[in-house]
Amino acid sequence: MRQVILSLGSGGISGLGIGRSRQKYAYLPEATTDSIFAVVGEELGFIGGVLLILSFVYYLSLIFKIAAHEHDKFSSTLVSGVGAWIGLQVCLNLAAMVALIPLTGVPLPLVSYGGSALVTMLAGIGLVLSVTRHGKL
Repeated sequence: MRQVILSLGSGGISGLGIGRSRQKYAYLPEATTDSIFAVVGEELGFIGGVLLILSFVYYLSLIFKIAAHEHDKFSSTLVSGVGAWIGLQVCLNLAAMVALIPLTGVPLPLVSYGGSALVTMLAGIGLVLSVTRHGKL
């Protein structure tokens, strides 16, 4: 946990540069999955970390806007559930990275290295896109 905080702090305002992270090689636990935000914070700095968080806020606001404009109750609930799922995963991962909660093994959606979490996340986003395209499933 100490290395995660050190990694986030060593990035400064603008970061060390893409590919120049030192912590990811041996010090961070699961640098490509669980601790990817620490690597982003070190390489892109505070500005890159804030931009990543703002992009998640933007995408979540789009998902909840889709849910609010959907007339079918099932589709609205489905889209809201996918949005809540993504939002909860983002919050849990970021809280673990800033030492608010212990590391839980929850990957950062669409940023962490692949696997079953990425496949299920893309399936959920596919459901949201299906609702927006057809108006219902």
